[in-house]
Amino acid sequence: MTTAHASSAQRRADTSTPRYAGSLIALHWLIAFGIIGLLALGLYMVGLPKGLPLKATLLNLHKSIGLTVFLLVLLRIAARAAFHRPPLPPMRPWQRAAARTTQGLLYVAMVVMPVSGYLGSSFNRYGTRFWGIPLPKWGWDDHGLRELFFGIHEVTAYLLIALIVLHVAGAIKHQWIDRDNLLARMLP
Repeated sequence: MTTAHASSAQRRADTSTPRYAGSLIALHWLIAFGIIGLLALGLYMVGLPKGLPLKATLLNLHKSIGLTVFLLVLLRIAARAAFHRPPLPPMRPWQRAAARTTQGLLYVAMVVMPVSGYLGSSFNRYGTRFWGIPLPKWGWDDHGLRELFFGIHEVTAYLLIALIVLHVAGAIKHQWIDRDNLLARMLP
């Protein structure tokens, strides 16, 4: 088969692959890049000294982007319930269970992460500003509760990193080892 002919055959195969709705694809990638950026920013900020003006600026940026991504996650959850999900390709039962478990935990982490960050910020004197707009505080200045929620936020960050690595590794395995074109379901 010639290269041009093989390329044409591959394009036909790609169009026959069941895909997610365009809105879910867009939300997936917006959320993915947002979360990766938030994780990088969060890990960078942790190393900055207290009282540094840059740290306060980055912290407020982190909160605003985090809440924006959280709203996108909520929108994605609603859209995923409304739109048809393409079937998984044939795979072993343990792989199907691993995929469902990883995706379920990703969604849990994407909700727990911003909620715990927001609650942690509610139990300090500064609160949260969403792109400059002060949001209601759900608590009072309480060091113990603040540390509890920020601890949950931090643990969830590391769990989220592990889940993202598993998710990406699974996608790579399916694309380049199994060659089942699974990745085409979520590519723009």
